[in-house]
Amino acid sequence: MTDSHKESLRQAALTYHEFPKPGKLEIRATKPLANGRDLARAYSPGVAEACLEIKDDATNASRYTARGNLVAVVTNGSAVLGLGNIGALASKPVMEGKAVLFKKFADIDCFDLEIDEKDPEKLADIVCSLGPTFGAINLEDIKAPDCFIVEKLCRERMDIPVFHDDQHGTAIVVGAAATNALYVAGKRFEDIKIVSTGGGAAGIACLNLLLKLGVKRENIWLCDIHGLVYKGRTEDMNPQKAAFAQDSDLRTLDDVIDGADLFLGLSGPKVLTPDHVGKMAKRPIVFALANPTPEIMPDEARSTAPDAIIATGRSDFPNQVNNVLCFPFIFRGALDVGATEINDAMQIACVDGIAELARATTSAEAAAAYQGEQLTFGADYLIPKPFDPRLSGIVSSAVARAAMESGVATRPVEDLAAYKARLDANVFKSALLMRPVFEAAGTAARRIVFAEGEDERVLRAAQAILEETTETPILIGRPSVIDRRCERMGLEIRPGRDFKIVNPEDDPRYRDYWGSYHDLMKRRGVTPDLAKAIMRTNSTAIGAVMVHRGEADSLICGTFGEYRWHLNYVTQVLGTGNLRPHGALSLMILEDGPLFIADTHVHSLPTPEQLAEAAIGAARHVRRFGLTPNVALCSQSQFGNQAEGSGKRLRAALEILDSAPRDFAYEGEMNVDAALDPDLRDRLLPENRMQGAANILIFAHADAASGVRNILKMKASGLEVGPILMGMGNRAHVVTPGITARGLLNMAAIAGTPVAHYG
Repeated sequence: MTDSHKESLRQAALTYHEFPKPGKLEIRATKPLANGRDLARAYSPGVAEACLEIKDDATNASRYTARGNLVAVVTNGSAVLGLGNIGALASKPVMEGKAVLFKKFADIDCFDLEIDEKDPEKLADIVCSLGPTFGAINLEDIKAPDCFIVEKLCRERMDIPVFHDDQHGTAIVVGAAATNALYVAGKRFEDIKIVSTGGGAAGIACLNLLLKLGVKRENIWLCDIHGLVYKGRTEDMNPQKAAFAQDSDLRTLDDVIDGADLFLGLSGPKVLTPDHVGKMAKRPIVFALANPTPEIMPDEARSTAPDAIIATGRSDFPNQVNNVLCFPFIFRGALDVGATEINDAMQIACVDGIAELARATTSAEAAAAYQGEQLTFGADYLIPKPFDPRLSGIVSSAVARAAMESGVATRPVEDLAAYKARLDANVFKSALLMRPVFEAAGTAARRIVFAEGEDERVLRAAQAILEETTETPILIGRPSVIDRRCERMGLEIRPGRDFKIVNPEDDPRYRDYWGSYHDLMKRRGVTPDLAKAIMRTNSTAIGAVMVHRGEADSLICGTFGEYRWHLNYVTQVLGTGNLRPHGALSLMILEDGPLFIADTHVHSLPTPEQLAEAAIGAARHVRRFGLTPNVALCSQSQFGNQAEGSGKRLRAALEILDSAPRDFAYEGEMNVDAALDPDLRDRLLPENRMQGAANILIFAHADAASGVRNILKMKASGLEVGPILMGMGNRAHVVTPGITARGLLNMAAIAGTPVAHYG
């Protein structure tokens, strides 16, 4: 790396921390404070009621304050990352970063506390005095052996979890990586020899946890800067190191490395040499975790042991041992059951959860976050990636279970399955809202054909469909390509065995398909030769013909290409009888609830009849999600204040809706703010026919509907489900190129619901 490149990275990091406002954290109120009534509840006199409830029962603090979801990240700055003893103030950017990780990965609020106190007993006194504020304590970057003293005193005196992440967080992730490395190597904990370098907090904690996983103490050889830790040694010793002292005449790393199965490095750069690796046992496991330069670089280790299984602390190599795989989720589980401590059972549950997740099929979200990386369980994928969204549900629920079973939970969770579902719903924002749809889809085993069957997102969705639903995916694509991509992505599914394939290049039904298509289109200019060509090259048309022939129940297409191009073939083949597109409905899942928008794609300038159909169809679909439809017809015009333009068409649509009884509330035409703010709407039109905020917005221009949809996606972090094609009897849905594998799974559930379920 050149000096100019280093300076560029340095400046980018500083800019990130300084702008648009200094630091990485801020505090936001969770309750309104807009008027005197709010003030009287938030502070005097209303606040006294909450205080008295807590005085009578201390557990009420988790009901009436933020304590139950608040963690302190505490340091004195004596051992910060690779920077050493830089002091409390200079450590603040690191502690803010840790707090951000808590929030990002587990939705846990944090205060970072940088305490200028070097004496470990005094530091423990300060931390213990802060107990009433927090639900848990995360000790961070405190030098050894002081960290052992601080943690011991705090654990003894506090009735909330105290966790030193540098020790136990590192140990848990190392334990998970070691579990899977041994699985790959065909070895067992109780049989292996371990050589470790570094006698600091992390190294000692890792060795203690490995003992609990089955390693024999006599098989652990600990070295530090002075060589082997042996019985009788007095130089630079403490009780924690002494617990691993060997009764041996050997003195150096070179002496003890012979025949080692696992090297565990938490020391410094270039401690381990290729010659050392060459002396290790067959299929050696090398965990070189020093940062930024490991004890040995992976290519050097493989120069003498090509089959070595290697992990580092760096993100630019496979198997990064990263504490973020552990600490957010062990705290999440501990806080949610009101654990009084984080004990051995909870730590081992965390190890098992992380290890098991790596052995499972890789999630689509993780694959999207790490594009280009091989995420298939094996020597180069021992532990999950930090952005795997399944970590929260799997690891936190395992920790909660262990806390309850070991008797340290003060607020046990009655239904662990429901608890895990809530955690998943917080990560997969669509999960909770989609539950009624998935339940309805589970009543019928429908066949869903995917036009773009070779697409990676479709393949991941197909795996999820087979795991989570009763539906049968059918993929259009070349079997060899699909099989190769499934294997490369680490998917368990295979064409022919787990799902059916339609191969456009060679399918025995080809003659039947082009014949069916020609019969439908022969009076619309399609010749036999053209029909044959389309059935060889156009997967959307092939899928539509399959649905038409009854070989599939619904088609999903559109992962690439223009929406109306796909819609054209869907309408040609399936738009018969009463079936015709009424509009595209997009569900936007926002922080404050769901919002449905139509028509985003089908009609550029819808007529009053088409607007009324969109409103009726949207109301019908909204009920599928267990919601009560509240429809607003949106325009620049506000209740007739503009005679022409979109308001005129919406008023005509309103007349059509008024012409027959409707089983949903609707109102218009109005601005979007009036639709979403019932107080404003009531001032503009007292006694209007809607109650509360609208949850369906019908626009008179596709440009407006699509624009709002995209703004909510990009600027309000809205998650889209859809677009749902209305009016086609659930026989086809055209998605958009930005859809994710999770989005395709959601659309499959929508397509998998029989029409009888939603009218």
